[in-house]
Amino acid sequence: MRTSTLPAALLAVLLAGCQHQADEQLTPQPEADPATALTSQQLDEQIMSRLRETGKYDWNQATAHVVWSALTRSDYVLSVGYQPAGHRGALPDDAATNPAWQQARAQVLALILAEEQKAHPELTAEKLVAYEENVLPVLDVTVRELSTIKALRASGLVRYAEPMGYEPNRPDAYKGAAALSSSGCGSNTATAGLVAGADYTVLSGGSKSSWNQADQYHGIRSAWNQSTGRGVKILIIDSGSSDTQENLGAAFNQGQSTGRTIERLVTLPRSSVFGISYGDAETPNDGCGHGTSMAGAAAAPRGTDGASVGIAYNANLITVRAAEDVFLDASREVKGVSDAYILAGNRADVRIISMSMGRLTSSSQMLDAIRYAYGRGKLIFCAAGTSFDWSAGIVGVIYPASLPEAVAVTGVKDNLTTRCDECHTGSDVEFIVVMQRTSVDRRPLTLAMSGDAPSTVGGSSVATASMAGMTAVVWAKYPSETRAQIMSRLVAASSNRNARSSSFGWGRVNVAAAVGALPL
Repeated sequence: MRTSTLPAALLAVLLAGCQHQADEQLTPQPEADPATALTSQQLDEQIMSRLRETGKYDWNQATAHVVWSALTRSDYVLSVGYQPAGHRGALPDDAATNPAWQQARAQVLALILAEEQKAHPELTAEKLVAYEENVLPVLDVTVRELSTIKALRASGLVRYAEPMGYEPNRPDAYKGAAALSSSGCGSNTATAGLVAGADYTVLSGGSKSSWNQADQYHGIRSAWNQSTGRGVKILIIDSGSSDTQENLGAAFNQGQSTGRTIERLVTLPRSSVFGISYGDAETPNDGCGHGTSMAGAAAAPRGTDGASVGIAYNANLITVRAAEDVFLDASREVKGVSDAYILAGNRADVRIISMSMGRLTSSSQMLDAIRYAYGRGKLIFCAAGTSFDWSAGIVGVIYPASLPEAVAVTGVKDNLTTRCDECHTGSDVEFIVVMQRTSVDRRPLTLAMSGDAPSTVGGSSVATASMAGMTAVVWAKYPSETRAQIMSRLVAASSNRNARSSSFGWGRVNVAAAVGALPL
């Protein structure tokens, strides 16, 4: 969600800023040998070169040969957005049931089957479909032939045809712990050596308030005198939540956190190859650790067990396991994330969506889903980017935080002027959150996978979850207001409200000022 100048016409500017800007038309690269797919190294070089040059990589601007090569070097799953002939503009709400759209779906599926059967005559329509779509006008299909992609691109019934499961710099699955670490997993255990009075403040009842919740940064503790997020529901799209962390289960309502709800859901499907699903049914349990830490930063209870407290400690919470880790590099993760946005869009009780995951290349299916949720009034926060192995050399805002429907968030150090060591910045950033103590390199406290001893977590990830929590505190104070009105309050209470920064957007939100506990 892009915003502009302030403050007189702020609401109008906020709404106008959300208009989608047309991408630059990129010059297609010459075709390589049409009978041979590019290697992963060649694909990565092309993608990374474009990213460094323009800050984005749009599969719709890639040649058919590049798309086919990406399918060949991944799992062959192609995302095909369809439409009736001559359609222009936004997708209709009833695309899943509208006869004209369903006719277009049948025609596109028949086109794919006819092309694929030229090389694989035994193929059936059932084996083509990798994942079922029930809301978006999208087909997730297994495609092995370059001719199919060319035929789809030539059809007026096709909005896009993109590989779902290819990303550059994919961590080696056989590197074990190293691959997990490079994708934001495996480190959510209790942090040793935390110091009371420096790393945290003990609140009445015994819970620990992270150092960055101090009033000098965001006015959070003062804001709690006015609002604690009660009545607002946050949906976190991530790697799920730990079933052994009681503060996200049986102990979610304890101490000063009462009368609220938590749901643990899953949208990540099983792997699918040539229409056959593999593996057991997925559960909402967090096997990574990242989702648990995000949930803790946003909404952990203010309890009596000595654990860390979340910013919106009376907000309702939904954790959705939509991916295995923070790098969305598999087709089933794109599907899981897209379905999570649809789920959120269909939930009238959800107001805020927080996603601290991303990828380097575009995903039109994910864009369709984000627009679906955005069109239903949801305020969507996405992480601007955190430098792992997969994002090495890219410091700009990653996808989908770069979309106009998303509010991109990044982190800064406690000097208030320097980005965190691993955080991405750029013109798409709208808010920043203080999340790195320079003196001892300390990140904010959150919930570990189990137990009450806090862990710590960094990057634009925790900045995003924290921003979602702060927004819940503000929206709970003004429950009848719209998304645009809440955004107006956040911007008006921000450090850069008079001059938006090209790197840090509107800057830091003072939550106490936003809820009226302090004057602006």
